Amino acid sequence: MVFALVGLVVLALLGAVHRYLWRRFVGDTTAPGSPLRRAGTVAAFVLPLLSVGAMTSGRVGAPFWLQQVLAWPGFLWLACLLYLTLALLVGEVVRPVLLRVLARRDRKALTAESGTPSGAPSGTSPGTSSGALAELPEETRPRTEELVPSRSGGTSEAAVRTATEPMAEPETESATGPEAEPAAGSAAQPAAEVPPAPAPNPSRRLFVSRVVGGAAAAAGLATVGYGTYGVLRGPSVRRITVPLAKLPRAAHGFRIAVVSDIHIGPILGRAHTRRIVDTINRTSPDLVAVVGDLVDGSVADLGSAAEPLAALRARHGSFFVTGNHEYFSGAEQWVDHVRELGLHPLENARVEIEGFDLAGVNDVAGETEGQGPDFVKALGDRDRGRASVLLAHQPVVIHDAVEHGVDLQLSGHTHGGQLWPGNLLAELANPTVAGLERYGDTQLFVSRGAGAWGPPVRVGAPSDITVVELASRQA
Repeated sequence: MVFALVGLVVLALLGAVHRYLWRRFVGDTTAPGSPLRRAGTVAAFVLPLLSVGAMTSGRVGAPFWLQQVLAWPGFLWLACLLYLTLALLVGEVVRPVLLRVLARRDRKALTAESGTPSGAPSGTSPGTSSGALAELPEETRPRTEELVPSRSGGTSEAAVRTATEPMAEPETESATGPEAEPAAGSAAQPAAEVPPAPAPNPSRRLFVSRVVGGAAAAAGLATVGYGTYGVLRGPSVRRITVPLAKLPRAAHGFRIAVVSDIHIGPILGRAHTRRIVDTINRTSPDLVAVVGDLVDGSVADLGSAAEPLAALRARHGSFFVTGNHEYFSGAEQWVDHVRELGLHPLENARVEIEGFDLAGVNDVAGETEGQGPDFVKALGDRDRGRASVLLAHQPVVIHDAVEHGVDLQLSGHTHGGQLWPGNLLAELANPTVAGLERYGDTQLFVSRGAGAWGPPVRVGAPSDITVVELASRQA
């Protein structure tokens, strides 16, 4: 019931956001019935359907080829949806400013065309002071008998006005004669043309809508393009030094290559795995730690894409712990498969490495299958005089690590937020989103991950592989 309600809320939100995007990108910038409007309307229906299909096809057991067909456009559109919406919201601030600037410019242009200087009284003409009236020469005075046709012509006298008549007045004998002279002591004055107030300008609003929409589209799509390039290029290498009080001098400088959240799936396949393996091997680590979320799919679909992991090279081997996505994809089968590839799964287990204990616990998502983390099994009977390093996918288990006297916990899961401002949400659910922090006597390092989940896009959280160098304080 709860999942159904959440699903309805998500669908309603998607519908509202797509309606807003349609209005700003299509409704405000195209003519009714035009080919562009029809195309935009079709896209507004098709793109969200592709996104929903990409998110659900794997869960419902759709053929893998169909998952691949839906994944690229569906997930990429989700990233575009986010950044196009953010760009349009910024545009809502810019839009009224542009409209005011253009309206002011149009008023100035209209004033200049009418010949009325800015600030001049509306009842006076240029060059005439307000205290004196200029008299027109006789030959330039309008003659009404030449301009008003006779009644026999079928045209009303009131229908035709002279260009200089400011307003129709009741006709009198003294004012309608063909040779009427101005009264004594007064001078004839043509009525000044008063610029009409600018009417709402549809073309101005259309221009502003197209400028704002075009700028928003350029900014949003450029952001997604750059973020996609970063993922497809592969992770960069970071290096940090972590001092451990209990680490013996002989283990000083021990290097662990930490990689998490590879997310092999319908989008990131064998080539992605190969890039990561090559990057790790170039660092010549003493040990490789694969800290969960290796895959998004079954062994049957993705087993071959994971095969490059067999080429990992490290003096003390490569170790693996499960992440939450393994439990969506058949964790037991994946544990067996990575073992065949030469990795050592640590399922609530511990091994002794040169100078320290290396332990690993299952992800908390395994609790639904009775395979959750067991810290007592992994750490309960160890010698606490030795330094210890724990592999645990999610940072939230740091408090259990502190309780069991762990010196350093290596985790992933957060992706560093992956898509800004997702880091703000990640901070609400995790004690540490990325980097190294201390909790009591235990240090926690969280990797941003080497892949991406959902959209193959990262913004503000570049992918990485981190070489953690252990330092002995005795050295």
